[in-house]
Amino acid sequence: MPSAIVTGATGILGREIVFELSKHATQWPTVHALSRSRKEDYPDNVIHNHIDLTSSADEMAKDLANVRGEYVFFAAYLQKDSEQENWDVNGAMLSNFLEALTKTGAVDTVKRIILVTGCKQYGVHLGVPKNPMSEEVPWLEGSEWPPNFYYNQQNILHRFCKDHSKEWTVTYPNDVIGYAVGNFMNLATATALYAVVNKELGQDLVFPGSPDFYAKFDSFTNSKLHAEFCVWAALEPRAANEAFNVVNGDVESWQNLWPKVAERFGLRVKPDQFAPSQAKEVGDGAGGIAGMANKLGLVQSDMSSSQSSETALAKNPPISVLADELGLKGHDVTLQSKVEQQIDLIKWSQRDDVKNAWQKVAEREGLDKSAFGKATWGFLGFVLGRNFDLVISMSKARKCGWTGYRDSWESLESVFGELEEGGVLPKRK
Repeated sequence: MPSAIVTGATGILGREIVFELSKHATQWPTVHALSRSRKEDYPDNVIHNHIDLTSSADEMAKDLANVRGEYVFFAAYLQKDSEQENWDVNGAMLSNFLEALTKTGAVDTVKRIILVTGCKQYGVHLGVPKNPMSEEVPWLEGSEWPPNFYYNQQNILHRFCKDHSKEWTVTYPNDVIGYAVGNFMNLATATALYAVVNKELGQDLVFPGSPDFYAKFDSFTNSKLHAEFCVWAALEPRAANEAFNVVNGDVESWQNLWPKVAERFGLRVKPDQFAPSQAKEVGDGAGGIAGMANKLGLVQSDMSSSQSSETALAKNPPISVLADELGLKGHDVTLQSKVEQQIDLIKWSQRDDVKNAWQKVAEREGLDKSAFGKATWGFLGFVLGRNFDLVISMSKARKCGWTGYRDSWESLESVFGELEEGGVLPKRK
């Protein structure tokens, strides 16, 4: 029977991989869940092992002394302040972990390593990609592009597997919908908190992001679906030494999702939410997504209201690499993309009336008061503020036999329920 090693076991994606493996105890009798701290009560076939992935290979080898597994799922990730730091730190974590496996001798039993990355692979943080995004698109390498740590990790993995005669698989999820105890870095949590506070303030629900993006397409990844894919890919012969997009498989837009979010929280969408005066009407604040812009070496400028913001992305978006081949040279789509928030969520989250409203809800309902401050407002603002489509192809995985699917709205609604059970959101009356 196969055994597994999962790093990042308390993260949104790693957690679900652990629980998906644990559901099949007869097939996966031993699952090693690796993390710096334990936040979950694991099933009987899961063994929690402490590990600090930022430590040296020698230190990790001590923690891994009794850890063996035929399939390794590397789902750990550490966010740093610059793309170069992301490159260095996340590359070192993977490289040192793999070296630690060689030091303990555990590498001898490894058959395949599954690396979890994301659709940053396609430069979705830099501007318009080629749609639909498919796995054969050229990497954005060279001095004209910021470092992409996913490339570094994949190169490290490829070299290691070649040197040790092992197989690998890489996944590219996007805009993940999921839940993990104490982990607030996800779009579902911030979206729900935004709705809860607006309800407390007695306001209609206004889409805070780009009016253009509201009607464009987005692709989401349910964390449970991603876990199912990883377990399938570990054992699927056709998935060996391949990278795959992993998204839900439906066609979605926020003009379809946003009214459902509003209804779920007992609100209505403001009928004129994109009126020119909207940002001014919702109040003033301080902050913005300058932090995200600085990390990417980008430029931020204010829109007409101090409550809104606009951030220019890379001067040449990813699609510009293929402009000649696609017959798009000089076309508008190859020009600089941007992130536009008619309500900058960092500014909004720092307003006194907003913070007071959350405190009232949290005290009245007995909620985790820290959730609001820990929510990733900059991340949600970036996700909702992009002014271009994100259409991600699942054709490659389908051709290899993958048939998994999730409805994106049902995924969001399910996570809202988990957040209620976790004491982050008020229970529906």
